[in-house]
Amino acid sequence: MSAQTLARPRPASTAIRWSRRAAGALAFAALIELVSRTGLVDPQFLPPATEILARAAALTADPEFLAHALTSLIAWAAGLGLAVVIAVPLGLLLGSVPIVDAATRSVVEFLRPIPSVALIPLVSLLIGTGTQVRITLAVYASLWPILYNTMYGLRLVDPLAKESLRSYGFGPLAMLRRVSFPSSAPFITTGIRLAAAVALILVVSTEIVAGRGEGIGVFIFYAGIAVPARMTDILAAVLWVGLFGVLVNAVLVAAERRAFRWHHARMGETP
Repeated sequence: MSAQTLARPRPASTAIRWSRRAAGALAFAALIELVSRTGLVDPQFLPPATEILARAAALTADPEFLAHALTSLIAWAAGLGLAVVIAVPLGLLLGSVPIVDAATRSVVEFLRPIPSVALIPLVSLLIGTGTQVRITLAVYASLWPILYNTMYGLRLVDPLAKESLRSYGFGPLAMLRRVSFPSSAPFITTGIRLAAAVALILVVSTEIVAGRGEGIGVFIFYAGIAVPARMTDILAAVLWVGLFGVLVNAVLVAAERRAFRWHHARMGETP
């Protein structure tokens, strides 16, 4: 047994990890309850955690909120799906063909830092308002994590494996299908997991800024402009957005670890 293996700490079990996370969430909720009940923060702006949780539970039986939530989830799924369809082949192309990467690098580096929220007025003028704006911006924002993780994964492909296939007469497409894509798949799935959170942020943000139609962001927008502002509704809706993000991330992490056990074993992680 190597010294590196001996020095590596034993990973905590799944139950222990989740219990620690739950303890942290309960401590945060207790802190909100304390500062609200004691008046350190005006309850009008930060209601007690118990009231937020009660309202969040009540929203699950509210048809209006459920319609808003469904609209946001459809836009999120469509945006993320389109981003995967666009970014993965594009990343494979740029990562496999250096001349194409060099020709497009300046354009990619120009577009990547532009904040997606800043494009809301422009996109609204070009394609109108509604679900298409949310999907377009979600695609734009979530495309980059997938694209760059795909390209990064291709750079880490074992050159010896590629040379072995080349020596047997396999062409570039065969090497991509047999070696490059399978080796970079764990990095692609990591990019998709990161993009899932980005797409959710963009969908809700676009709904809040636009303030039209349906969606959780629209629900939050109208709760915020009410007189007085319905902070309990706002925070309860935000709570559901956060919980959905945590659930999606947990599902994707579990699927990633199950599908790529060999990758995590090589990286010194426990599936």
